[in-house]
Parts: sequence; C-alpha cells; structure tokens
Amino acid sequence: MIKRLSFLPLILMLLLLPDPATAESPEEMGLAIAREAEIRDEGFQDLTADMRMVLKNRNGQESIRTIRIRTLEVDGDGDKSLSIFDEPRDVKGTAFLTHSHKRRDDDQWLYLPALKRVKRISSRNKSGSFMGSEFSYEDIASQEVEKYNYKWLRDEIYQDQQCFVSEQYPVDRENSGYMRQVIWLDKARYQPLKIEYYDRKNALLKTLTVKHYQQYLGKFWRADEMHMVNHQNGKSTALYWSRYQFRNGLTVDDFNNNSLKRAK
Repeated sequence: MIKRLSFLPLILMLLLLPDPATAESPEEMGLAIAREAEIRDEGFQDLTADMRMVLKNRNGQESIRTIRIRTLEVDGDGDKSLSIFDEPRDVKGTAFLTHSHKRRDDDQWLYLPALKRVKRISSRNKSGSFMGSEFSYEDIASQEVEKYNYKWLRDEIYQDQQCFVSEQYPVDRENSGYMRQVIWLDKARYQPLKIEYYDRKNALLKTLTVKHYQQYLGKFWRADEMHMVNHQNGKSTALYWSRYQFRNGLTVDDFNNNSLKRAK
C-alpha cells in the first residue's frame, strides 16, 4: 500500500544523500525526494486501523469488505503488516501477512480459514490481484526506497497543491508488474496525491488517487481515502480508512505465521 517507512541504520548515510534543494541531476533529485519522504515518516513505531474496501466492476456493481490493519515499523528493514478480513462472511478470518524488506524480496503469506492452511505468496506473483481488488500484492507491500530507481520530472500544481512529479522504476523488473510509476508528491507533507502505474508494455494500467490526509501525533500523515481505477478492465477499488491508532505496543510476535491463524 502507501509507504510505511523505517529507520535508516547509519546516520552518516543521510549526510551523503542529495538534498532536494541542492540535487543537480533529475535522478539525484528523484532519490532525494524519496529519501525525504522516508525520513519524515520515521518513528511511528506501530499502528492499527480499520478499512472498508469497496470493489466495483465495469457495470458499477459493488461488493464491500471490512478489514483490520496492523503495521509494525522495523529498524533497518521494511515494515511488517497484517490484514484481517471480518466481512463478508465468505472471507471472514482470512488474514494476509507481509514482511517487507529493503534489499530482497518481500515475504508474504495468506491464511485461508476454509482450508485451515497458510499459503505463501511467491515473489513471482507480485502482480497478482489482492483478494480480487485492483490492488496487487506489490501495491500493498511497504514501498521501500531501495526497491526503485528515481527520476524527478517536473514541479506541478495538482489538487491545488504544489507537487513534485517523479518517476520510479522497480529494481526487480523481472518480477514487477510495472515498467514505471509516476507519482505526484505534495511538497508540504511529502505524501502522494496521485500515482499512475504503467504495465510492462508501458501502457497506462491504473491510477491511484489519495484524499483527505489527517495528521497524527503532530507528525504522521495518513489518508482517509484511496481510489484505484484500472483503465484496462474498467474496474475500481476504493479504500476508506478510519480509527487510526499509533504506538499500541505491538511486537514482532504479532506478525509471525502463528499470528495469521490466531488473528481475530
């Protein structure tokens, strides 16, 4: 999903990174912007939230799912997240666990209560649909800075906000469903307002728009709405977030394979 970023292990690394104000090349500028967004979101520790997922087909017919989200910030690596489905009845108890990593493939598992078993998601299936939505497994993993190459394109006003517009290209192109993404990042909060996803043929596949940010603990910005539209199949998925709570005391033991089976 949207970035839940973690602590950089060596403070000296920060001193060697280009600053958005002083970066010279478009590539340096793009990396500097991504790093600044990462730094601004460090320190949230953990969060819980409720989410309502609304899936709509090309004919406008809707189906709704309710999900509980838990996320743990991990020093020096990607975040851990757990999604627990409560409704509708046919998916109740389904749980999805992600261990994101900065420099290697993410680990992802899906617990299916009807089968009473945990299924590991292959890194080669990152472009697969997450629970029938227009979000892929790749989209909902923590978007670690190290997994992309960057290029600043321009500055632009979008939704009455001054934005950086940058491209990012997956390092693991072989297993990614995308050739590139174009991101509109709000200059004031360093949060994404829009992302365009281009498929492996470089055709526009999907557009994500992010709305209604709120600030928590005087620092951390989180959106109340995310709308993903698939331009190629006519379907869409909307995510409505509520009840964000930070620093709940979650630990790594809340994000292992056993936690999938006991998730309630």
